[in-house]
Amino acid sequence: MNAVKKFAGVVWIALALVFGYFGLTVFGLPKLASGKTDDLVFGIIILAVLLPLIVGGLLRFGLYALAGEYDEEV
Repeated sequence: MNAVKKFAGVVWIALALVFGYFGLTVFGLPKLASGKTDDLVFGIIILAVLLPLIVGGLLRFGLYALAGEYDEEV
């Protein structure tokens, strides 16, 4: 079971990278460059609030799983 948890850690880190790239290229930067007020507010919220929370959380769980923090000790 511990091997599955370590593999899940790799998956979480990969998801963090994918969501970080997707959040920047699709939701964040194009919204800031559009020039509309609604898009500007949405882009700032995505880049300043949501993207760090999502990517940071996924990355932290992945690193904890790889470090063995969730291993069962019998």
